[in-house]
Amino acid sequence: MLPAFSGMNWIAGGATAAVLLPVLAIGTGMPFWIACIVSLAAGGGLVTAFSPRKPFERLDARGAARGRIEFARELLTDAEPLAVRLEVAVSSIGTPKVADRVRHLARVSREIFAGVEDDPLRIDLVRRFLTYYLPRAAELAEAYALLEKGGMRDMARITATAELIDRLDAAFTHYARNLQSADLGNLDIELKLLKSSLDEDLGPPPQLGAPSGPGKGRV
Repeated sequence: MLPAFSGMNWIAGGATAAVLLPVLAIGTGMPFWIACIVSLAAGGGLVTAFSPRKPFERLDARGAARGRIEFARELLTDAEPLAVRLEVAVSSIGTPKVADRVRHLARVSREIFAGVEDDPLRIDLVRRFLTYYLPRAAELAEAYALLEKGGMRDMARITATAELIDRLDAAFTHYARNLQSADLGNLDIELKLLKSSLDEDLGPPPQLGAPSGPGKGRV
């Protein structure tokens, strides 16, 4: 889910193999052909380990759900670099309060990504967040950092940008709660189904204060 860095796995693997080969062949006296095999295996392992992972790649997408899952995958793939931009912008912002806000935006973004990956069929709950609020947040965070570093500090724009970042923080939290509420709604349904099944098999539970058997409660 990191297209911008999709080539880093090959760079890391190649660098590891290039460094390891002379160390094994010269430093340890290992036969050259064995050193080549070991180096290539180590480099290949890193290529695999750092390969970008597609969201929902383990889900069995069939029928009508396939289109929703593909749509969710596309939105998350586009959103990932935006979260990275927020994380990078934090280190460029000098005002601690604003930096904390942007850091929180990045963290909530990751939580929302994880929520969608858990259940991609809920993508409609956060579509506006992914396609509108998250891109604007990345732009504003970067703009604030530039405004702080400007030769002529435009305090009106700095203040207005900080206020919008605050409001975006509230919006991000709202969308994260929407996903959490969906989880609780699913839990309520599961509880009702489980209760109905138990009542059918075992009978309804005894009421508090009611007699629990023959002769119970008689004086």
